[in-house]
Amino acid sequence: MSELTFEQMLEESIKTIHAGEVVEGTVIDVKPDEIILNIGYKSDGILTKNEYTNDSSVDLTAVVKPGDTMEVKVLKVNDGEGQVVLTYKRLAADRGNRRIEEAYNNQEVLKAVVSQVLEGGLSVVVDEVRIFIPASLVSDTYEKDLTKYAGQEIEFVISEYNPRRRRYIGDRRQLIAARKAELQKELFARIKEGDVVEGTVKNVTDFGAFIDLGGVDGLLHISEMSWGRIEHPKKVFKVGDQLKVLIKEINGSKVALSLKFDDANPWKDAAEKYAPGTVVTGKVARMTDFGAFVELEPGVDALLHVSQIAKEHIEKPADVLSVGQEITAKVVDFNETERKISLSVKALLAPEHAAGEEADSDEVSVDIDAVIASQEDAE
Repeated sequence: MSELTFEQMLEESIKTIHAGEVVEGTVIDVKPDEIILNIGYKSDGILTKNEYTNDSSVDLTAVVKPGDTMEVKVLKVNDGEGQVVLTYKRLAADRGNRRIEEAYNNQEVLKAVVSQVLEGGLSVVVDEVRIFIPASLVSDTYEKDLTKYAGQEIEFVISEYNPRRRRYIGDRRQLIAARKAELQKELFARIKEGDVVEGTVKNVTDFGAFIDLGGVDGLLHISEMSWGRIEHPKKVFKVGDQLKVLIKEINGSKVALSLKFDDANPWKDAAEKYAPGTVVTGKVARMTDFGAFVELEPGVDALLHVSQIAKEHIEKPADVLSVGQEITAKVVDFNETERKISLSVKALLAPEHAAGEEADSDEVSVDIDAVIASQEDAE
């Protein structure tokens, strides 16, 4: 038997490799866009930046150094120039696929930084696998502008896993909904009607404001914002404002709130301040054909009937009064139970007609609550 030559013995000592095989190599040289590895083969392996990562801004010299070992996948045994072409990112993607599959099967909560904000959602990368989170699955409420998520680390679960089509869908909405449900349960276990709690203005509408109480949104209706009159909620509140609110009513999952605290109720000492015979000053708040409503203080309105505006006959209040005008009048009737006050200017102008004044006070016994309701409906 003939002896093997040195070249033959060297050839047999060097392992064989195949495309698709995973091998371990040692870094022998690094350039900004290329890594050269000794993989125990007759030729060194070449790993380009494109096959290392999808991030084109990476400088390979900053992440790898000579002497480092790494596992890579063989793309080509011979690139035409005798070099072995390697890939790191595809091996990572293969492993990432398995990682994503496990997360999908186990409904594991994943974390990743948002790498791109797209027109229809967000894109994140987990172990070299790109996952798309549609806008409808980003939050439990509609968000028109998703740019605030750029660069943020978010949590999500995999709701769709289809490696054949390379379709990986993430869902953040169900996590938010689950956490809110837990917070709601905790909140409803500790609050009750009459409690004063802190909240944050979440949204302001024409009819009121929604206040985040920490997992539950309560409604602060415009009628409960003040003892006085509120022209529009947006002139009083803005998103992000911190408030202390009174829990007025809990009905299932709905919470009605109020800022009408009893200690600030202007009617609590009104019987003394506005006793019949008292002369008061106020501003005309609004008018009807039969009279004018005068604001004596925020939350306290009184009716000045058209028959009590002057000694002479007045066809309608708007003929002699205007909204915002300050007037002085005498209180001729006070009903604490129904919170109704009647005024008379004529009583000041002709005090000697006491009998006539009493008759006039009967004439002004109008259902103020009904009038206010009808006026608000008209507005």
